[in-house]
Amino acid sequence: MSTTVLIIAGVVIAAVSVAIGFALRQMQLTRESKNKQGKAEGILDDANAQAREIELKARDGAIHIRDTADAEVSRRRKDISLAEERIQKRRNDLDMRLDDLEKREQILSKRQSTLDRKSNELDKRRERIISELERVSSMTQEEAKTQLLEEVEHEARADMLRIIRQIEEDAQLEGERRARELIADAIQRVASDHVSEITVSVVPLPSDDMKGRIIGRNGRNIRAFEQAAGVDVIVDDTPEAVTISCFDSVRREVARRAMEKLVLDGRIHPANIEKLVNKAREDVDRVVLEEGETAAFDAGVSGLHLEIIKKLGRLKFRTSYGQNQLAHAVETAQLAGVIAAELGADPEISKVGGLLHDLGKAMDHQVEGTHAALGAEFAKRYGVSDVVVNIIASHHHEVEQESVEAVIAESADAISGARPGARRESLEQYVKRIRALEEVANSFKGVSESYALQAGREIRVIVKPEDITDLESTRLARDVAKQIEEGMQYPGQIKVTVIRETRSVEYAK
Repeated sequence: MSTTVLIIAGVVIAAVSVAIGFALRQMQLTRESKNKQGKAEGILDDANAQAREIELKARDGAIHIRDTADAEVSRRRKDISLAEERIQKRRNDLDMRLDDLEKREQILSKRQSTLDRKSNELDKRRERIISELERVSSMTQEEAKTQLLEEVEHEARADMLRIIRQIEEDAQLEGERRARELIADAIQRVASDHVSEITVSVVPLPSDDMKGRIIGRNGRNIRAFEQAAGVDVIVDDTPEAVTISCFDSVRREVARRAMEKLVLDGRIHPANIEKLVNKAREDVDRVVLEEGETAAFDAGVSGLHLEIIKKLGRLKFRTSYGQNQLAHAVETAQLAGVIAAELGADPEISKVGGLLHDLGKAMDHQVEGTHAALGAEFAKRYGVSDVVVNIIASHHHEVEQESVEAVIAESADAISGARPGARRESLEQYVKRIRALEEVANSFKGVSESYALQAGREIRVIVKPEDITDLESTRLARDVAKQIEEGMQYPGQIKVTVIRETRSVEYAK
């Protein structure tokens, strides 16, 4: 019984607890619903307030825009009114001007009528005058016009020929004067030294006993030296000296240096000979490079390939009529640059062409071809421009000259070789050249005498007046010059002067 009561009591308690929990939950939900409803009403009130505020701002903006638009419309109406007033004023001005133009046109029409009437009167008078002139001169108008034009044309041609002749004479005189000034100025600005050095191939010895040591037992030392250096060593009766002979100037210089070192060292045997020759060859190669770089710097030329500079430096040991070829190349480049600057040509191209024009003279003797063609081919191989290549190839007219710089380089080459003191030759060669000049002149028919003057730079030919006419003397001068060009080699140019003189002699007795 007690257990049942307890169970019933527990059930009652549980039911009461559930009822109380449900009631509490309902109360909580009701309270939360009231809170949410209050928040929603607050949000709605805020939204209504913001909407009213926005509406007020929108009304204020609309009112402001309307006021602004009204003001702009008023301003534009005023502008349109002013513009209409100006247009009306201009229209009135144009109407007044149009009236003035119409009045002027009427006046001009009256004047034109008067002019036309007077022009007709003048035409009639002109016709009467022409008719009277035709009657007096017995010539029609066309005939008189033709004759007048012929006379005027004849006089104009005569005046034109006279003016052309005068202009040609003035131009020739001015051209010769300017050319002399230009060449003189170029030579003075370059101002190179006279020739004072030639390639030396004689090595001095401390004593004649050294000759035997150079020859060696059974000639082994001299053979070893000649084989190593590629030269001929001449040991003759010249006191305290030996001569080194070789067509290659660089090899001759190598041999000369090696021989001097051997003489100073005193140890002359094949092994030391080969060592010193190799050392001298290295020294000469270094000198060749340094001389080439110095020449390019002195000439004001940059950007040349190293092989071209080396080949250019070999000209240091090459001479022509006693003139050092490297110094000649530098002088030619400087002269060409000065002349090109004076004439308005390209100084840089002229200097490069002048510096490299004799590059082929540094080539090995086993290479076939002229020095101009060899130098041009070598320069082209190492990136020299086509204009400079043409300057090198054409400076002896082996190919056609394609630029004014080529002519300038050729002129600079001639000036450098022909200026006083530039070159020299032996007395025997000088006498031989003078005699050859006179023989060429005397070989022509009608020549009485010939004289070579100015160290062979001029030949004066005296002809027999009974055998040679004035016209034939001109032809003779040209033929002698052509014969000299074809049969002789000489630096610079040779002037040929033919003299024909007639003398009449009578005696008073």
